[in-house]
Amino acid sequence: MTLTEMAEQNKVILYGTWTSPYVKRVELALKVKGIRYEYVEEDLRNKSPLLLTFNPIHKKVPVLVHNGKAIVESLVIIEYIDETWKTGPQLLPEDPYKRSQIRFWASYMQQVSEAMVLVIKTIGEAQEKAIKEVSEKVKLLEAGLKGLFPDGIPSVHEYSKNVTLLDLVILAHFGGYEAQEEVLGLKLIDSEKTPLVVSCITALIEIPAVKESLNPLEKVVAFLKFFRENALKSATA
Repeated sequence: MTLTEMAEQNKVILYGTWTSPYVKRVELALKVKGIRYEYVEEDLRNKSPLLLTFNPIHKKVPVLVHNGKAIVESLVIIEYIDETWKTGPQLLPEDPYKRSQIRFWASYMQQVSEAMVLVIKTIGEAQEKAIKEVSEKVKLLEAGLKGLFPDGIPSVHEYSKNVTLLDLVILAHFGGYEAQEEVLGLKLIDSEKTPLVVSCITALIEIPAVKESLNPLEKVVAFLKFFRENALKSATA
């Protein structure tokens, strides 16, 4: 086998769309593990034949292709990344109980994300209900983080060596909190009510590999405004 053939065999390709927090989860995992990869931006209104071939069941992003084989679903992909590449931080702890807790809270973030989307898509009473739901769910996440970090969030240096699956998921969904505040005119996460959640995000975005993969604030604001306006128009149509 030639060097070129070996390089092709080990090639890593991520199919995604920049607006998806689920794609961002995988992108962050690749970055913190120091894995070189090719990124392919998909238009979900006009899905490519390759995407449909690699993910024929869900027809969604993210899709990770490694050695020509496709892995789908963000949490499954991140576990695959962690088991395949031993460089960088171990995203799932060796200890079975700690690993189960990381998996549980990472899965729980799906509920938080769904509630956050509702806040962006609604107004009035429906939005107030969604805001209350986000607040309650983030408080539960805060309690979960207290169990995982009894001594508080570590320093950026220490954190960079011990980033977990859960950290990546939290950052993927909350990393754009400033853009959400600008578009909505309200805080979905508050340093007084949920200090550990905010400290976690603050520490993570200072890690160089993470910082370079964050989307520009103005780009996220523009997308959220567009998304909200379209959702509100559809609701009144």
